Amino acid sequence: MSRFAGSDDEINENGKVVVPDEVQDAIRTLIEWSGDDPAREGLLDTPKRVARAWKEYCGGYAEEPEVHMARVFEEVGGYDEVVLLKDIPFQSHCEHHMAPITGKAAIAYLPKNKVVGISKLARVLHGYARRLQIQERLTAEVAQCIWDNLEPHGVAVVIEAQHGCMTGRGVRTPGVGMITSRLHGCFLEDHRSRKEVMSLMGYG
Repeated sequence: MSRFAGSDDEINENGKVVVPDEVQDAIRTLIEWSGDDPAREGLLDTPKRVARAWKEYCGGYAEEPEVHMARVFEEVGGYDEVVLLKDIPFQSHCEHHMAPITGKAAIAYLPKNKVVGISKLARVLHGYARRLQIQERLTAEVAQCIWDNLEPHGVAVVIEAQHGCMTGRGVRTPGVGMITSRLHGCFLEDHRSRKEVMSLMGYG
């Protein structure tokens, strides 16, 4: 675990996170190693800006996404069909190259005894996405969180994203999308239920 984890960030008089000197030094080293001069005018404040940006990018480490599942509603008027939130945009960062992962997610569940506010599904996604990730784990974590906390008949999560580590470096192949899915309960075990939810998501 990071030695910075769990500590409250110091805030300066302008309401911004105070960046430790060693973090700024690390970013200056990276700038210099990349071929530029961290002392030139345009880069003087870059170490602080980069550090604060990464604190925001990785804000998911400071929260437990399952807290968004705490408030549920049991009065659903007899509703027993699929609940689906689709085309949820998100951004994450690849844990291998720290390059952006940008995409969209579809999250569905078949309620048993309780439902949750739809915005909470997006909050769960963003809570896990705002960490260093791989798409496969992100998909699994979102699905498992909903499965464990709502105890529905089924959960389905499909994520489609582009990876900066593939589009901006290495093979440099833009426009390629990666799709991952994780199914639980009836969506995994019953062919008709799986076909229905995937069709609703647009992957029929």
